[in-house]
Amino acid sequence: MNALYDPVADVARGERAIVIVPERQGDGSRRSIEARLDEAEGLARAIGIEVVARRTFRLRSLRPSTLLGKGQVEQIAQMAREQDAGLTIVDAPLTPVQQKSLEEEIGTKVIDRTSLILEIFGERAATAEGRMQVELAHLDYQAGRLVRTWTHLERQRGGFGFLGGPGETQIEADRRLIRDRMARIRRELDQVKRTRALHRDRRQRAPWPVVALVGYTNAGKSSLFNIMTGDGVLAEDMLFATLDPTMRNVRIPGFDKAILSDTVGFVSDLPTELIAAFRATLEEVASADLLVHVRDMAHPDRDAQASDVEDVLASLGVEEGEGPARLEAWNKVDLMDEDERQALLAESERRHDVVPISAATGWGVDQLLERMAETLQAGAQVHRIRIDMNEGSRLAWLHARGEVIDQRMDGGSMEVCVRLSPENWERFQALESA
Repeated sequence: MNALYDPVADVARGERAIVIVPERQGDGSRRSIEARLDEAEGLARAIGIEVVARRTFRLRSLRPSTLLGKGQVEQIAQMAREQDAGLTIVDAPLTPVQQKSLEEEIGTKVIDRTSLILEIFGERAATAEGRMQVELAHLDYQAGRLVRTWTHLERQRGGFGFLGGPGETQIEADRRLIRDRMARIRRELDQVKRTRALHRDRRQRAPWPVVALVGYTNAGKSSLFNIMTGDGVLAEDMLFATLDPTMRNVRIPGFDKAILSDTVGFVSDLPTELIAAFRATLEEVASADLLVHVRDMAHPDRDAQASDVEDVLASLGVEEGEGPARLEAWNKVDLMDEDERQALLAESERRHDVVPISAATGWGVDQLLERMAETLQAGAQVHRIRIDMNEGSRLAWLHARGEVIDQRMDGGSMEVCVRLSPENWERFQALESA
């Protein structure tokens, strides 16, 4: 990727960094300040940055030039010198002016939360589609900052009237490079989107339900995916360990098979550029038959994380109570203290939409699979269907997707009594009219 497009091109693995979390009263944050510090540090460590110090600063007002107050900036500069840090990570959005001013006053490179998340995604993308999506997000992020970043060159403007100087030429050249590259990537991603839509349509016609795992990053989705499928998807105690979506077959009680999808983990304040770039991938979630929201119940900010996941789903048009059926897998119960675990288990017994599990040990996963089957079959009704003897594929479809209660020969056709969910009844009718 051209260095012009990479907001953290100078950040290297092993870089010594300090993490700063600005705290403003009434900013609407759902999580504790300690949890914000832990997450910011986790994001940095996810790409090999060595966090040598971290601190929060209470903001009385936002300074347009540096975001933080003058005394606070001086304290950060002193921390950087004492820790021999070459990087300052600010867990908040920074304008180009603020970033440049902070770099000058602190004496280190400065990046904000968006830059850091973009860098993680850039390092983790393993497929051609993933790399294109990340580059598009990088370019989109830089495009909004380019003019302000290069304003010092505009002062070099020379000539008369409409004649521009070297500064303007540089800006326009960079603008054009970014616009052209973004347009090319969007065309390629549009083709990927059309192909993905065709695959989705084919899956809708196939007799197998699609189950998507969603959740906050590091909630345990990939560990659950592995234990349910016997697969070897990367599952580490690391933020954004999984980026590219993975689909595998899985056995669910009462179904011939199902398709299980492991998706990228969500995070609070996920950059809008990334949501836009990954929309084609994340749209797989909206087309699933069932969403399993995997939650880290041992995390102190589990409720805030759940709300953040709902926010991202809503941005994709998947509102709570609409779209696919929902289940919650309450993961990591083995990491909770006994009293809290017993309280949580008691609550889960009162609700049909949650299943406590430990993806690390496999405890509760069989019950989750059974609950998934019940949810997929909820609202099922019995239908009597007549099928010609030469339509064996339709009969096989009914056996795979529904519960065949009875079937008998009637002349040259077969009468089938089958229980189908509302979604599968719609699919069968679509097959009939195809």
